[in-house]
Amino acid sequence: MASFKLAAAALLVVGGCSTSAFVGRRTNSMIRQSAVRTNALYAGTGSSAVSRRSSTSLNMVVAPPEVGRGGGMFTASNAENRRVVPEDVRGRPVMKIVYVVLESQYQSSLTAAAKRINAGSENMAVECVGYLLEELRNEDAYGQFKKDVAEANVFIGSLIFVQELAEKVTEVVAPLRDQLDAVLVFPSMPEVMRLNKVGSFTMKNLGQSKSVVADFMKKKKQEDGSSFEEGMLKLLRTLPKVLKFLPSDKAADARTFMMSFQYWLGGSPQNLESLLLMVGQDYVGTVKESMKGKTKVVMEDPVLLPDKAIWHPVAPSIVFETPQSYFNWYNNEHCPDAGIDVKTAPTIGIILQKSHINTKDDTHYVSLISELESRGARVVPIYSGGLDFSGPLEEYYYDANGKPIVDTLINLTGFALVGGPASQDHKKAASVLKRLNVPYMCAVPLVFQSFEEWQSSELGLHPIQVALQVSLPEIDGAIEPIIYAGREGATGRSVPLADRVNLLADRALKWANLRNKENKEKKIAVTIFSFPPDKGNVGTAAYLDVFDSIKAVLKQLKKEGYDIGDAPDSKEAIMESVLNDPEARINSPELNVAYRMSTDEYYELTPYAKDLEENWGPAPGNLNSDGQNLVVYGKQFGNVFIGVQPSFGYEGDPMRLLFAKSASPHHGFAAYYTYLEKIFKADAVLHFGTHGSLEFMPGKQVGMSGTCYPDRLINSLPSAYLYAANNPSEATIAKRRSYSATVSYLTPPAENAGLYKGLKELKELISSYQGLRENEGRGPAIVNSIVSTAWTCNLDKDIKDLPNLETFDAKNVDLERRDDICGKVYAQIMQIESRLLPCGLHTVGVPPTAEEAIATLVNIAQLDRPEDNIEGIPRVIAASVGRDINEVYRGNNQGVLVDVELNEKITQAARAAVRALVNQSTDSNGRVKEVKNFFDEAAGLFGGFFGAKKPWTQAIIDAGFPAVSEERLAPVFAYIEFCLKQVVANNELPGIMELLNGQFLMPAPGGDPIRNPDVLPTGRNMHALDPSSIPTTAAVEVAEDVVRKLLEKLADENNGAYPESIAFTLWGTDNIKTYGESLAQVLALVGVRPVSDSLGRVNKVELIPLEKLGRPRVDVVVSCSGVFRDLFINQMNLMDRGIKMAAEADEPLDQNFVRKHAIEQAAEFNISVREAACRVFSNSAGSYSANVGLAIENGGWEDEQQLQEQFLTRKGFAFNADKPGMMEQQADLFKAALKKVDVTFQNLDSSEISITDVSHYYDSDPTKVVQGLRDDKKKPMSLMADTTTANAQVRTLSETVRLDARTKLLNPKFYEGMLSTGYEGVREIQKRLRNTLGWSATAGEVDNFVFEDANTVFIDDPEMQKRLLDTNPNAFRDMVTTFLEANGRGYWETSEENIERLQELYAEVEDRIEGV
Repeated sequence: MASFKLAAAALLVVGGCSTSAFVGRRTNSMIRQSAVRTNALYAGTGSSAVSRRSSTSLNMVVAPPEVGRGGGMFTASNAENRRVVPEDVRGRPVMKIVYVVLESQYQSSLTAAAKRINAGSENMAVECVGYLLEELRNEDAYGQFKKDVAEANVFIGSLIFVQELAEKVTEVVAPLRDQLDAVLVFPSMPEVMRLNKVGSFTMKNLGQSKSVVADFMKKKKQEDGSSFEEGMLKLLRTLPKVLKFLPSDKAADARTFMMSFQYWLGGSPQNLESLLLMVGQDYVGTVKESMKGKTKVVMEDPVLLPDKAIWHPVAPSIVFETPQSYFNWYNNEHCPDAGIDVKTAPTIGIILQKSHINTKDDTHYVSLISELESRGARVVPIYSGGLDFSGPLEEYYYDANGKPIVDTLINLTGFALVGGPASQDHKKAASVLKRLNVPYMCAVPLVFQSFEEWQSSELGLHPIQVALQVSLPEIDGAIEPIIYAGREGATGRSVPLADRVNLLADRALKWANLRNKENKEKKIAVTIFSFPPDKGNVGTAAYLDVFDSIKAVLKQLKKEGYDIGDAPDSKEAIMESVLNDPEARINSPELNVAYRMSTDEYYELTPYAKDLEENWGPAPGNLNSDGQNLVVYGKQFGNVFIGVQPSFGYEGDPMRLLFAKSASPHHGFAAYYTYLEKIFKADAVLHFGTHGSLEFMPGKQVGMSGTCYPDRLINSLPSAYLYAANNPSEATIAKRRSYSATVSYLTPPAENAGLYKGLKELKELISSYQGLRENEGRGPAIVNSIVSTAWTCNLDKDIKDLPNLETFDAKNVDLERRDDICGKVYAQIMQIESRLLPCGLHTVGVPPTAEEAIATLVNIAQLDRPEDNIEGIPRVIAASVGRDINEVYRGNNQGVLVDVELNEKITQAARAAVRALVNQSTDSNGRVKEVKNFFDEAAGLFGGFFGAKKPWTQAIIDAGFPAVSEERLAPVFAYIEFCLKQVVANNELPGIMELLNGQFLMPAPGGDPIRNPDVLPTGRNMHALDPSSIPTTAAVEVAEDVVRKLLEKLADENNGAYPESIAFTLWGTDNIKTYGESLAQVLALVGVRPVSDSLGRVNKVELIPLEKLGRPRVDVVVSCSGVFRDLFINQMNLMDRGIKMAAEADEPLDQNFVRKHAIEQAAEFNISVREAACRVFSNSAGSYSANVGLAIENGGWEDEQQLQEQFLTRKGFAFNADKPGMMEQQADLFKAALKKVDVTFQNLDSSEISITDVSHYYDSDPTKVVQGLRDDKKKPMSLMADTTTANAQVRTLSETVRLDARTKLLNPKFYEGMLSTGYEGVREIQKRLRNTLGWSATAGEVDNFVFEDANTVFIDDPEMQKRLLDTNPNAFRDMVTTFLEANGRGYWETSEENIERLQELYAEVEDRIEGV
C-alpha cells in the first residue's frame, strides 16, 4: 500500500462549530462516567473487557474481529453501517449523498446530519452512504460503491491521498461527473480535486495552468511555506478579495464551495446539516424544482473556535486563549478539587487535534488527561487550528521568565509537529523542541483500523499510518509511538484503549521523573549483551569497546552527581567485576550473580509469566537459573547496575530454530526486566551497543499491544539505547518496538586495508616492472616472479587467465601480453590494498584522531554529490589530465596497466590533498580540537593577495597533476572542511546524559557517514527516513547501472543468454543508506520503473515497454529481511505491484520470464496468474531472520538440510499488494519460485559492514537452498554488487569472500588492530572466522586456502596462540572449535598434523578454562 504525506491534514485544521456543542461543565467524575458510558455503548456487542492496569483506567472493549474477504485492513467495517435511508419521505424529493473519507471521524456527524434533515426539513429528504477509503480495496465494497455513485446526486470526498485508491475513486466518479448535481472534494490528490463541480465552479485546471485560486495558493506557499490545506484556510479568510476577480455567477458558486469547506472542517452535525441543505437547495435538480416559489433556508454561519488555545474537558470556559487565564482556573480551582499539589506535581504538555474537540469525539483525550491527573500530574492540553504546532507550543509552554513549564510533552495527533502530515519542516520542529528541551512523545490514535482489527493483526499499525504518524514524527525527534486510542467499527468514534492509555501515562511520568529527580538519587541500569551466549562474548556490541565505553560513562555519571559507589576506574576491573571469574564456564554460576529471584517472587512480580510456560514450561527452567531460582547476572555500584541481558534461549535448539514464528522470551529473560523495574527500581535503562534481543522479541511489527513481548518486558522503564550510527534500520526497530530513545555512536574510521606478505611483495615487483618493462633481459624475469608470487597468493582464483606456472615463460610473449598480465595482477592487489576496513573498536566519547579523520574524509571526498553541485576529488584530478574518472575506473577494473597506474596516482593525490587540509587544524597530540576555516572571506583575500595556492591544491600539484583547477576543487574542499567539524565533534557522552536527565535529544539520520555526512556528529537520536521518498532518482540511476553490469557479466558467462530468474535479498539498513538502490534494482530487472505521484511521493510503478527495455524481463524472488519488512512495507507493495504488472503483460514468453514462470505456477497450483506472481517474501510479522546464523554461531545444527528447511519455513511468508494487511504463509509458492532461480544476488553498500562482519548476509543467502530445489540440482551462480566506492562493481560471491578474508581475517592490520583492544578484539576475530564457516554452509563459496591461511596465522604461531588464550580464553576455544568444525563438516581439507594439534589445543584450553 502506498505511503503518503498529506493524508488526514484537514483533521488538524480549524473548524467552525456551534457553541451549543460546548455548553456545560464536566467534573473529573463526569469525565470518567462519560468515558465508561462510551465504552459501555460498544460492550453491547458481547465483547469482553481487557484487563486494566489501574483502578482509574477506562475499560477497552474488544470485539472478535470478523474476517473479511478483502484480506487487508478494514475487514471488520462495512459501508452498510453508514447507510441512512429516510423512513418516511412524505412526498419530498430525496437527495442521495455518497461520501468517501480517509478515516471515520465524520461518520457519526454525517449520519446525524442526514437524520436531522429527514426529521425536520420540509424541502428535502436525504439518503446518505459513506465509504472509508481503505474499504475500496475490497472488490465487493468497490462494486457497491460504483452502484451508489451511479445513483447519487452529490459526491463528497475528503483526504483521498492514497495513490492507487485515488485512482479507483477517479475511475468511478469522473465518467459520472456530468450527471452528478455537485461534486465536493476537499483536500486530496490533485487528480481527485479536479473532479470538483459546484455550478460553474471547478478545479479542472488545478496544478495544470493559471487560475485565481492556484495563484493565491502559490503566493501563500512562497510567502510562508503554507501547505495546500493552510492555503485553502487562508483563502476562506480572504474570500471577499478573491471573489471580486470572478464573474458574479462564478463568485456565488466559489463562495458555496468555500462555505462548504468551512462547514466540513467544523465537523459537527449542525455544520454538516447546513452544508447538505445549502448544496441541496441550490444545486440538486429535484430539490430546486420542488422549491420553486418557496423561500430558501438561510444558513447560519459557522461559529469558530479560536485558532489556538488551551482546552480542558472540565473547564467552565470552552477554551483559554492565554496561559494566565488557564492557570488562574487550573491551579486555583481545579487542582485543589482534584487533589493535585501544584507545587510538586510534574506537568505534562499535551498536543491535541482540534477537529476532535469540534466534533466532541474526545473520549480518548479525556481518558489520558484523567489518568495523568489521577497520578498527581498537572496537564496543559493545547491545540492549533493550522498544521504548525510550534506557535502554540512556544506561546503556552513557557512562563513569564521564558522558563519551560512542562516536564514531558505528548503529541496525541500522531503527526509531525510542523506541517502535520502535509509538508513538514523537521528542522524547525527540532529547533523548537530543543529550546523546550523536554522528552517528546508522539502517541498514535488508530485511524485506518478499528481496534478489533489492530488487536488481531500481526502487523500491528496500518502501514500507511506507520509512514505518516511514526516515520515522520521520528524525524522531528519524537519517541515512543504508543497506540492509545482505537476506532469503534460500527460508529467510527474514538475509544481510549485503557491499558495503552495507562502505559502512556506511566511512561510520560517516568520521563518527567528523570527531569525532576536529583541525579544522586537516580538509579540507572546499564544493560550489556552476550551473543552468542558464552563467557567470551559478554559485552557484545558492533564495533564498540564496551567495557572501555562503560568506564567513560561511569566517569561522566560521577561528574554529573550520580552515585556510582565504588565502581572501578579501569576497563579490566569493570569487566572482572561483571564476569567475576573470567575463566569460569558459561553453564556454571560463571558471571557475577547480582540477584537470585525465587519462583514465587517471579510469578508475583511478572504478570505474563504463565504465558511463557507454553514455550518454556514452568519457571525456573534451565536458562539463567540455578535450578531453584532465576538468576540475574551483573554488578551494582551505588545506584548504577551493570547487568547482562539474557539471550534468546533457543540458539542451540534445532527444533526451536525451525519454528516459522519465534518463541517467547524465556523465564530468565523476563526475570531480568522484572528485576530492573520492580526490585532494583531503575529510573532508566541504558542499553549498551548494537544490539540486544529485547526489540526482536515476538509481537506486532509496529504499534505494540499489551500482549507483545517487547512492550511487556520494558513496561514503564524509560530506555536509552546506544546504537551504531551506521545501523538506522535496527535502531528504528528498537525505537518502535522497545520504546527506546537511541543515541548514535561512531564506528571506527575506515582505513585502507594495505598489503602484507606476498601481496606486498607483488606490489614491489610490479613497481620494478614499471621501470624495466621494456628491458628484454630484466622485464620478462620480473613478470615470471609476478606470476609465481600471484599463484602463491592464490590470485589464480581471481585472475581468469593467469598463466600456468609450470609452462609459462615471459620471454616467449610480447610486451603487450606482459603488460596485460601485470595490469590484471596490479588491479587485483590495488583492489585489496584500497579496500576500506574499520580498524579497532570505538570507545564512546573518544572522537577520531586527525589521522583517523583523514581516512574517513578521503572516502567522503571521492564521491560526486550532484544534488549539491560537488564533484569528487578524483573527478577533478582526472579532468586535469583530460580523462573522465569513470573511464579510468573501467580500465582499472579490466586490468589496463596505464589506467591502474593512473587510478593509484589519483588516489594518492586525493589522500595527500585531504591530509593537507586536516594538517592545518591538527594539534601537537595528533587531534583536531578546532577546525581552521579556510573558506571565510578574510582567508580568501589573504591567499588571493599573495597569489598562493591552497595547501590541498599544492599537494595535488606536487603529486604530479600541475594543471588541476583550484576553482573546481573549492566546492569539495569547503564540504570536506564542514565534514571535518562533524567527524571530530564529541557529543556521545553529552547525548547519553541528556536522555538520563530527561531532556530532548536532537534527531539525526542514521546511515553511512561516507555517503551521508549528515549522520555526523554522533550522539544524537537516530532516525530512518521518510519511506515514501525512496527509491530516489539518483538511486534508480545507480541501480540501472548495476543491473546493466550484472546482466552483462551473466550474459558473458552464459554465451549471451540472460538468466530467467534472480533471487534477491533486501536489507533495511542498506536501503536507508543508499536511498533504495537495491529496491530499484529489483524493479529494473523486472522492467518496471518507479514513478512519483502528483505530490512527489514514490508510490506508483509503470511498465517499461520491451522495445525500450531492449532485453527480456527477468523474474525475481525477493527475500526481505524482517527489518526491511517493518520499515518498508510500502516498498514491498511497490515491488509486488510491479511484478504482477509484468506477469499480466501480454508479451512473448521468451521476452517475459516473469509471465512465463507465473503461468507455469498458476497451472501447477490451480490459481490465477496474478496470484502465482507472488515474488516478495519475508518472515511472519514479528519474527526476524532465518535463524541460520543463530544455528551456525551456536553450533546447533545437524546438517545443511536443516539450515535449508529453516530458511524455507521462516522466510516463506508472502506479501500481497491485493491483501496488504497481512503476511501469508506461502511456502509452496516460495519453493516453486526458487526452483527457477539461476542466480542469487546481494548488495554490499558500505565498507563498515561486509559479508563476514555479520551473520545476516549468509543467514538469508539461498544459494544451496536453490540448488536443493532445482530439478537439475545445479548450484546457481552467486553474485554480489559492491557499491562501497564510487567505482561500483559486480563480483562473484567467492571473489567477495576472498577479498573479505584477505582484507580482514588474514590481514595483520585488521587483526592486530582488534587485538590491541584486548578481550573484545579476540571475539571480533573469532566472529569473522565463524561467519566465514557460515558461507561454506549456505553457499559453498569459501576456498580451502582461507581456512588454511587462517590456521597458519592464529594456530601455527605459538606466540599468537598464547596472546589469544591469555586475552580471551573462551573466544579462543570457540576459534579452535570453528576450525575443527570446518574440517569435520568437509569445508576445509588439511593435514592430520593440523587436526591433531587443534584437538590437543582444545583439551588444553578446556583445562585452562576449568582451572585444572
